[in-house]
Order: sequence, then structure tokens, then C-alpha cells
Amino acid sequence: MPSYTVTVATGSQWFAGTDDYIYLSLVGSAGCSEKHLLDKPFYNDFERGAVDSYDVTVDEELGEIQLVRIEKRKYWLNDDWYLKYITLKTPHGDYIEFPCYRWITGDVEVVLRDGRAKLARDDQIHILKQHRRKELETRQKQYRWMEWNPGFPLSIDAKCHKDLPRDIQFDSEKGVDFVLNYSKAMENLFINRFMHMFQSSWNDFADFEKIFVKISNTISERVMNHWQEDLMFGYQFLNGCNPVLIRRCTELPEKLPVTTEMVECSLERQLSLEQEVQLNQIPGDENPIFLPSDAKYDWLLAKIWVRSSDFHVHQTITHLLRTHLVSEVFGIAMYRQLPAVHPIFKLLVAHVRFTIAINTKAREQLICECGLFDKANATGGGGHVQMVQRAMKDLTYASLCFPEAIKARGMESKEDIPYYFYRDDGLLVWEAIRTFTAEVVDIYYEGDQVVEEDPELQDFVNDVYVYGMRGRKSSGFPKSVKSREQLSEYLTVVIFTASAQHAAVNFGQYDWCSWIPNAPPTMRAPPPTAKGVVTIEQIVDTLPDRGRSCWHLGAVWALSQFQENELFLGMYPEEHFIEKPVKEAMARFRKNLEAIVSVIAERNKKKQLPYYYLSPDRIPNSVAI
Repeated sequence: MPSYTVTVATGSQWFAGTDDYIYLSLVGSAGCSEKHLLDKPFYNDFERGAVDSYDVTVDEELGEIQLVRIEKRKYWLNDDWYLKYITLKTPHGDYIEFPCYRWITGDVEVVLRDGRAKLARDDQIHILKQHRRKELETRQKQYRWMEWNPGFPLSIDAKCHKDLPRDIQFDSEKGVDFVLNYSKAMENLFINRFMHMFQSSWNDFADFEKIFVKISNTISERVMNHWQEDLMFGYQFLNGCNPVLIRRCTELPEKLPVTTEMVECSLERQLSLEQEVQLNQIPGDENPIFLPSDAKYDWLLAKIWVRSSDFHVHQTITHLLRTHLVSEVFGIAMYRQLPAVHPIFKLLVAHVRFTIAINTKAREQLICECGLFDKANATGGGGHVQMVQRAMKDLTYASLCFPEAIKARGMESKEDIPYYFYRDDGLLVWEAIRTFTAEVVDIYYEGDQVVEEDPELQDFVNDVYVYGMRGRKSSGFPKSVKSREQLSEYLTVVIFTASAQHAAVNFGQYDWCSWIPNAPPTMRAPPPTAKGVVTIEQIVDTLPDRGRSCWHLGAVWALSQFQENELFLGMYPEEHFIEKPVKEAMARFRKNLEAIVSVIAERNKKKQLPYYYLSPDRIPNSVAI
């Protein structure tokens, strides 16, 4: 009688093991086996992190194994189980891998296919076509679109984290509890004694040091010591938290009523204003244009207002909209339209890990009405919602293509604009991802026609356009992809946005925003309407009070921390792909990323202000914090 060796791997995350009954049956081209209970006498099967093997004997030859059915039945209480994979050794000595990498909850039957990636056209057998169709039907019921706020990209239909499908929930919900994390951060920073002191002003700039944690040789300490200097003010628009706004001006705006004489003392290169090209500001009787030649505190407060405004744009548009919400759109569309056997699903699943969960938590606790965002931020109470709604008109496909976005702002020339490390490192990472995605695409799509005729891929791209971009033609998002090159670029956008772009604008928040006067989350007095009246006391009274300062500091600390067991760019521990060509492409991808790490590390050795946010060893695979 034919005998198979079945190996079952259980996940290593908390509560991954199960005491429930696990049954297995094999579906082959020549027949289906009986249901077998996987159980070894006097042994605790399916423990967390375990790899268990079982001998399964069948009555007759099954032919080529097409599917493995796993059935979980309650032993005492329902006990969720995380199944990593099953491998099968056939009577002929062949090995077949069946990746799973998902939670099995309740009394349920799960049907697995072998790990070879297949396009829809590759499935000619009815049972495989049926499996593919049923999987998507089930997923589309689980992953439903919802409008959280008018004008926003659509998000997952779930009121809270526990309503999400189990497969996309965090392993430990406590790890992403914003209230708990911010409070814990304030405790770790020894500032919890100030956290409820709303309306209580600081005495002077030095007073902010009471809540500032000095960590040796960090950017944050350098910011504290140099934040009033123009050089530090300008540098942050190149390589700070929000390096995406600065753009090159090639001519003076018509409405800029500033003359060369007004700013002559600041033109160090003896060039005219027309040659230097300054920033635009709408003039008015009660809206004076502040200059470096003005009184010290006039100029300082003007810069503080700019930094505060930049902080809000960063948080709501650069960070929330253009990484978190966009990545969630890609994730939902992927789950709805790409079966697990599809090569694009296998490629992207690592890059949407926990994204829907963190966004759901944020809507539940952070950016909701009366959420934590309101505690410290001037745009809380609905302002952040309006900012996202307005910014949607500028959210285009081209603006997510990194090289195009840099060119659109006129910032591509290293010779004319040196020291723009965000651009330099981002282009290296973009090209590494693009090369990798092109290799994977070429493995599974032998020509452009195959891309165009892949219905599941086209449904995925269309879902992003229709629901994510709300069908806006002006967004420039494609409704379909028609070539391998276009598909590779699209996948690069998805992966780069979720990994590198998010890392660039998220993990520097403590570095650049922990010194409160450098990035005030709220301003308690309006801007001055005349020159020569600002005092140090007015500035301190304008800056956030003690309570809001503490909530802000706790937030930027918590948001700047990596997740436990973080997976960084190039890491694919879940082996959804089993084919050798893809594994070789992954190895080359990692090698390219390692080379980038070395280049960045070598440059940073010579820098007083190192830039490391786009070093691949610091870029998580997905938006998960």
C-alpha cells in the first residue's frame, strides 16, 4: 500500500500551537485518500514552533498530488493554529511543498496547493480552477472596502482590530496599543510627571530639556544644540523627516515682493536675488515677510512657524496618506483579487504585513474623533482629515514613482544640489527593487501579452484605481497594465512605498521632532502681524504646553521604534516561492541591498549628521508602525 511522509510545521509566534484534532487527506489526479488523523501516541502534536512528521498510508495510488486538505476540529475549546507549511514525501521519493503561512481558526477545512506559482492560464484542471475561484470568493467576503471619511482612499471594513481577518491581525494586540505605547514611552523617557500638565507653560527654551532625553551621538542632541541656526533649518528640508516638499525654483514668482536689497546680507555668494531664487509668500499689511536680517526673535519665530507647519504636512500627508493609506489600498486589493498561488501575491504579501492592522488601530485610537492625535496636535479635531482630503488631488501615480517625483521637483542634479541624501539613497534602493521585480516578472510572464491577458492581475490593478484612487483619472493610476516593464514599475511602486518611502519619513521622527521647539505640534498664539514685537517670553508662550509636549514626545518616540522581530527589506522568511529561479533572484536582491548598505555606511563615516533612514538594513519590509 502506498505510504506518504507528511511533515507539518507550526508557527513560532505566540499561541501558534493547537490542541485541536488535525485531519489530513490527499487529493490526486487518480483519486482522493481517506481522512487521516495526524496524531502520535504520548506526544503533544502541533506545539508552537514544532515540525512534526507522520506516515500516511493510502489504499491505492493517488497519481499526481494536486491538493492537501487540512481539517481542524475542536478538542475542548476552539484553539487557533498557525500552519506554516506541509511537505509531502511521495512513495516514489519526491518532495512536494505546500506553503500555508496563515491562521486556521474554528472548525474549518483548509485546502492547500503546492508551492509552484501559477497564473490563471496555467490551471487547466477543473479542481484547480475551482480552488482558485473559491479562494477569491471567500477573500472578497472577508476583505471588504469601506469609506472611513469622504474623499479618503477606501480602507478595510472593520471597526476595530479584532474585527479583522485573523491572518492580518498582529500577533499580539498589546504591541500596537497606541494608548499603552505612548504612556509607556513617556514612562521610559521619565516625563510622565508632566503628561497631564495641559495649559502649563515652560519657562524658557532650556526648560524643554526637562523632558528631553540626551542620547550620546544622536541627531536629536545635535538638533537641540543647533536648531536656531539657519543651516540646520534648511538642512531638514533635504534630509529631515519630510524631505519631499523641497523643490527647485528656476525663476522668481511674480507675486514675490522681495528685492535683492532686502536680503542682501544673506546672499553670501554675492549673487543677486534673481540668481539665488527665494521662496514665495503672499504679501499683506498684516502679513510681513520675515527676513534673516530682522530682529533675532522675529526671524526665529518665523522659522518655528514654518517648522510647525511642515510637521503637520509630514504627519497627515507625507506619512499617513502617502505611505500608510496607500499601502493599505494595495494590500486590500491584493487579498481580494490575487489567490495565494499567484506569483504577484507571493511577491507582495511580505510587503503588506500588518499594514491593514496598524491602520485599523490608528483609526480606532489615534486619528479618530477624540483620539490621541487630538491630545497634542493643532490639526486634531478634524483638521488632519481636511488636510488629507485636500491632498488627495496631488496623490498621483507619478508622484509615487521615486525618480519621477524627484525630477518633478527639479531636484535630480547631484552637481547642482549636493547633500540631498534622501534622493541619492532612495534612487539606489528604487533601482535595486526595480531590478528584482523585473526578474520575477520575467520568470512568470514570457511576454507582454501574458501580462495583458492575466485577469487576476488586471482585477488587482483596477481595484487599486477604482477604490483606492476613487476612480480619479487625474490620479494617473493605471486601470490596467499592458507590459512587463509597466508591471515591474507598478510592483516597484508598491514595494518602495511600503518599505523605503515609509522608512524615510517615519523612523527619523524622534531624531528631528523630539526637541519640541524644532517641530512644535501646536502653536498657542497666532503669528505676529508686525515686526519688532516678538520676545523670548512670547515664543515660549506660543510653543506647546507641558502636557502636549509630553504626549508629542511619547508619540515620536513610539513611532520611531522598530517592531519586535522586524523583517527588513530583502528578508522573506515565509517561503511562499519554492522555485529556484525566484530564490536566486532574491539572493541577488539581498546582495544588491548589502552593497547599498556599505555605500551609505562609508559616506556616513565622514558626516556629523549621518543619513541612514534609507539604508536597507533599516528599512522594514512593510508599513507596520
